[in-house]
Amino acid sequence: WLSDTASTKSGGSTRSGLSKMGTSVRKKQMAGADAGPADDVADRSAMISARLKTIYRRAILPLEKRFRYDYFFESPLLTDVEFDSKPQVLLMGQYSVGKTSFIRYILGRDFPGQRIGPEPTTDRFTVLINGPEERTIPGNALSVHPDLPFRGLERFGVSFLSRFEGSQLPSSVLRSVTLVDTPGILSGEKQRVNRGYDFTKVVSWFAERADLIILLFDAHKLDISDELKGAIDVLKGHEDKIRCILNKADQIDRQQLMRVYGALLWSLGKTMSSPEVARVYVGSFWQEPLVNTDNAGLFEAEEKDLMHDLAVLPRQSAVRKINELVKRMRKVKTLAYIIGYLKQQMPSLMGRDKKQQKLISDLPNVFRTVMKKYNLAPGDFPDINKFSEKLQDVKFSEFATLSQKQIEELDSVLNNDIPKLMELLPSERDSPEMLKQKMAAAAYTKTTAAVPLPTGGLKFGQRTNEADTNPFGVSEEDPDHYWALQDSATRLVKEFEALGPLGGFLDTQKARDVLIKTGLSKEQLRKIWNLSDIDRDGYFDHEEYVVAMFLVDAVTQKGRPIPDELPPSVVPPGKRHLVQKK
Repeated sequence: WLSDTASTKSGGSTRSGLSKMGTSVRKKQMAGADAGPADDVADRSAMISARLKTIYRRAILPLEKRFRYDYFFESPLLTDVEFDSKPQVLLMGQYSVGKTSFIRYILGRDFPGQRIGPEPTTDRFTVLINGPEERTIPGNALSVHPDLPFRGLERFGVSFLSRFEGSQLPSSVLRSVTLVDTPGILSGEKQRVNRGYDFTKVVSWFAERADLIILLFDAHKLDISDELKGAIDVLKGHEDKIRCILNKADQIDRQQLMRVYGALLWSLGKTMSSPEVARVYVGSFWQEPLVNTDNAGLFEAEEKDLMHDLAVLPRQSAVRKINELVKRMRKVKTLAYIIGYLKQQMPSLMGRDKKQQKLISDLPNVFRTVMKKYNLAPGDFPDINKFSEKLQDVKFSEFATLSQKQIEELDSVLNNDIPKLMELLPSERDSPEMLKQKMAAAAYTKTTAAVPLPTGGLKFGQRTNEADTNPFGVSEEDPDHYWALQDSATRLVKEFEALGPLGGFLDTQKARDVLIKTGLSKEQLRKIWNLSDIDRDGYFDHEEYVVAMFLVDAVTQKGRPIPDELPPSVVPPGKRHLVQKK
């Protein structure tokens, strides 16, 4: 009876069957997939980037120049390269928390300029970029590179650029993202003065352009120094990008870990001005085996979650670019109204200096007046203390007047152009066909990762099995992981997705309709359903559907009787425990 599996592998089902990523074929499906989905995602991101550049040059850049946005917000005018840049991941933390080791773990290799040690070793900002050969690029050269988005760093001067470098190496990870390693943060005012540049302002510059900000903490050093607190403070407004890591957690036992984790959350709660608890990943984020395996399962799950956050960055790049531009537009609009109001209040001839000082001293009331008059959000206003300092060095009489036409153009972009761009992104209202057009069928795969990241099981004290590592499947000599229908499952994926499973499951009515079209009798279909719906939930997932199609083919093509129970090799490995319970 099992000989039918051979025909299923070679000839396959003749009907347009279905399939969902089964547990045992997910990794192989990704490994053997062509580059189509990735190419489509890249094309979509490129199209959105091109439209954002057009919007910026047409509606935003003129306002930024008119009202000196780059001066008041200390944010340079955007260039085309910044719209086309890869997602950036910024790593921050005190010295010896494992930032460089974490990068080495992700890349799976050493990189030029790497310095690792228990003492403060990384004394500069290092940008890791993909390239054909291994080399380091000095900061001054990196800041003027025409294809890299670092020209804005010139404002921090030679003292910073001499402590800024690029590390170029060929890497499959760096083809999709750019990593930024930062100097280890020390405690005390002395180290801050000796840097020769404003560390927090540089961090703010990178944070504004980063897609993900990773704060690393050592399980043995939870104190948050003044400089680290200052660096965290400048991350205000980017809380959605921040992820925290409690590293080296394998070096303490379970009871100590519970206390350390609670202490870290308490410290972060006092440092971060946010009512939400920060997401903290716990584990040992380097390639060495765990020192203490008591929490191996927890560490493995935490690492998978973090790696997933990193892996999906390229797919979220278009959304992030839209989000960052909208934030900038709101700030530009608010600045235009503030500058326009201050200009309007100035006398035409006499008493300009006196009036200017009066307006600066009364800035809180100015903000409230502008906010009420133009119905603006408080969160769009600049920091009042920094803004007041900036106003001391300019003359209000030289400000540009408010251009209502430019404001209307900005509103039109916010109300019309941006929503049209958002329609290009996947939505829950999209049909399965539309989702596949937008996401190149990748919308259904939870494991879709444009960034290849480490997934080794040996680190967590596990023996990696053949099912997870061999792209050609598992041999019959490994009965615990072998599945006779594995090839069929891989082949039927697209057909299964075509039926529009929700959350990976085909509902009862859709599955019933497909089975009825086989022409089998009601009694035969009842038996097939009972054998295929292994978990008895009334739905077909991909693996269960493959089993159903196999049984249908055995009856219709080979004339075999429907068995009373499934042979063990036909039952998906992940569901065999359910069959054993029965």
